[in-house]
Amino acid sequence: MAARKTPDADRAMSELLSTSRSSTGKLLLDGCVLDPSRVIEVLGPLLSEERRVRIGEVVAGRTYNVATVVEGVINTGNVSAVMRSAEALGFQSFHVISGDLPYKHSSRTTQGAQKWLDVTVWDSADACINSLRDSGFRIVVTHVDEAARPLHELDCTRKTALVFGNELNGVSDRMLELADETCVIPTIGFVQSFNVSVAAALTLHQAYRFRVRTFGRNGDLTEPQFDELRADFYVRALEHADRILRLALESGALRSPKADHS
Repeated sequence: MAARKTPDADRAMSELLSTSRSSTGKLLLDGCVLDPSRVIEVLGPLLSEERRVRIGEVVAGRTYNVATVVEGVINTGNVSAVMRSAEALGFQSFHVISGDLPYKHSSRTTQGAQKWLDVTVWDSADACINSLRDSGFRIVVTHVDEAARPLHELDCTRKTALVFGNELNGVSDRMLELADETCVIPTIGFVQSFNVSVAAALTLHQAYRFRVRTFGRNGDLTEPQFDELRADFYVRALEHADRILRLALESGALRSPKADHS
């Protein structure tokens, strides 16, 4: 029988995984799809020039073609560390597969990284991986086995989901069944593997370096994706953005069609 999750640790993990990003990938407010250009027009003047420039630079370095997945990671500090690495290297999509083990709270923080990521929480490995595979992702699991490729051979020229397991047992048997391939970070010491936060940082940095070496840069958003994410970051950057946009919507400054929830 699995140990019970403590309320404080459970609350800390829930807060960590909360995100302002809509699951549809669109900017939604009161059932309306907002035009990114209108959002930028309304919120842009409320941000400093320096902040607007910085947001543009960050969005230019983003990609949705490498997804970060953590399965059953129970320590909030480790989740925070993986989030920081993913955000720092420009990998926008972050997936968390919750487990049955009790959460452990850590004082380590994300430095606000979760605010700038698109975080999706899943109940099972199957649900997460099936969704990613339907979107064209190859599933690469970090795991020590005979078939695992060394990290330096990791190829991220196509859509790739990088999966990291929990602190105790690594990824689940089911995740290994679902994986397209496994990769390993070679070691020369007695220890065969790294802590999940270190393994994620090394793997994500290798993916970043490979993409820069191959494509000349990591960021590869289409123009619509760039505009949507920039507008979304304007929303995330302002504490009362929803209230401001709601007033603009009521005044007619934001004219958008009703969202189709069918």
